[in-house]
Amino acid sequence: MDSFNHISVLLNETIDALNIRPDGIYADGTLGGGGHSYRIAEKLTEGGRLIGIDRDDDAIEAATKRLEPFKDRVTIVKNTYENIDKVFEELGIEKADGIVLDLGVSSHQLDEAERGFSYMEDAPLDMRMDQRETLTARDIVNDYSEQELFRIIRDYGEDRFAKNIAKHIALERAKAPIETTKQLSDIVRASIPMKVQKTGGHPAKRTFQAIRIELNRELEQLDKTLDKMIDLLNPGGVLAVITFHSLEDRIVKTHFKTNENPCTCPPSFPVCVCGKKSKGKALRKPILPSEEECENNSRSKSAKLRTFIHI
Repeated sequence: MDSFNHISVLLNETIDALNIRPDGIYADGTLGGGGHSYRIAEKLTEGGRLIGIDRDDDAIEAATKRLEPFKDRVTIVKNTYENIDKVFEELGIEKADGIVLDLGVSSHQLDEAERGFSYMEDAPLDMRMDQRETLTARDIVNDYSEQELFRIIRDYGEDRFAKNIAKHIALERAKAPIETTKQLSDIVRASIPMKVQKTGGHPAKRTFQAIRIELNRELEQLDKTLDKMIDLLNPGGVLAVITFHSLEDRIVKTHFKTNENPCTCPPSFPVCVCGKKSKGKALRKPILPSEEECENNSRSKSAKLRTFIHI
């Protein structure tokens, strides 16, 4: 494995939001190269503890090396953040003082051509964040029905040409299986009018995002796990989530709002009778990267940090 290159987005803002206690317990559910975890770990004393979770072997290897100076207070687990409650249980942890999620695909995964995440390089269609999984992007592209492809490209890629892209994929794979990222990228390019391609970035970006999200169950995991994470926080504990597109951000915003105000009583009721109580408070507006960060790291431009404080 080459060095795991990943610039942590909104790093200072996330660390500030966590308001780290030196003797606290923290979890990084998307460990990656260990950027956020390093900054958390260096603020902990011997009484503090950090749990790093990731499903990517390259990330586990890189983070283990990076966090070596803090091995007395860091535990790294190969798993998905979806199972954070089980990880805590196995480690004998009841509650945490802070949990951070840095969602989406890492710079390393995009830059390692053989991982098949990038539409800029030619490689086998893979896109697995967890190499233990057997399903790959190739399977989705070749085995999903045209209607299923249309659905995921429309819903997860938010591409207005989803129907045409799915149609072209179906036509091309009928001739021979689609095996590589370049093949798929060329098919998508041919599906979108040339005048549209001149604006809005690479024409394959949305399709690749959609397939990656579907393959790795990214939105499903997020939707299933946020409430669980809030319940795993101590009073005053913070859940900090960095998103990179509107689909992720919408899920986070909705869950935070529901946990802050879970009352289901009709507005006409003078008092609450449903008995559902607020679990905390969400920061009203997301924190965005500075102009300087956007200039230094183009991948940070779409990032948003939302936080929830448990009561």
